[in-house]
Amino acid sequence: MFAQRTRLALPLAILFVVVLSGCVAIAPTAPVSASEIPVDTQTSPQTVEITVPSNSTEIDSLLYMREEEKLAHDVYVALYQEWGMPVFDNIARAESQHMDAVLQELTARGIADPVAGYEPGTFANADLQALYNELVAQGSESVVAALTVGATIEDLDIADLQEALAGTSADSTRWVFENLMSGSENHLRAFVRNLTRYGETYTPAYIDSATFDSIVASNGVVGGPQVARGQGRGVQWQR
Repeated sequence: MFAQRTRLALPLAILFVVVLSGCVAIAPTAPVSASEIPVDTQTSPQTVEITVPSNSTEIDSLLYMREEEKLAHDVYVALYQEWGMPVFDNIARAESQHMDAVLQELTARGIADPVAGYEPGTFANADLQALYNELVAQGSESVVAALTVGATIEDLDIADLQEALAGTSADSTRWVFENLMSGSENHLRAFVRNLTRYGETYTPAYIDSATFDSIVASNGVVGGPQVARGQGRGVQWQR
């Protein structure tokens, strides 16, 4: 299910926000309290051992998630440089932890790092390269567009993790994906809160509305993966 992926395009919500942003002044960056800055913990399975042999589905998931987490990290770094909002800087650092957790699992299986040698903003996967270019361009249009890009990345990331978990049996890999899921939920909440400060809302494009509402309403308690499966990799960004 990971062999071929269609090119992704941003959802209509981002394009609509970008158009509106040209007509109104951007409000000053809203302060973000310490409690609203996501800090991920326990993202490296230092005490968990692989309990079953590797399978191709799990390997494909790990390889893709390693690069997808890099995409999130690199986009957030670029948007922090553009707008100076702490939420992008802090979530970019959290994404580095996510990348490290996936790399540790790949290394334990004797699998080479798919992004070794790739500079920030460059990717082995052509679709992710095109997506990075588009996301940074869209997020550079306005603060609201940037925050919407962030929410959309986490929306898609959660959907992909739901799909990955459905095909994962190794305890250590499930541990990694579940922790990445919790982190992505924290990040989604942070972006939605910041959008609210600008009088904007976010409509999920990949996870279902019930799952989205549950995540946003949560206080960030770490839990298992959501049961409902979203539409992630292999589905175009909806216009």
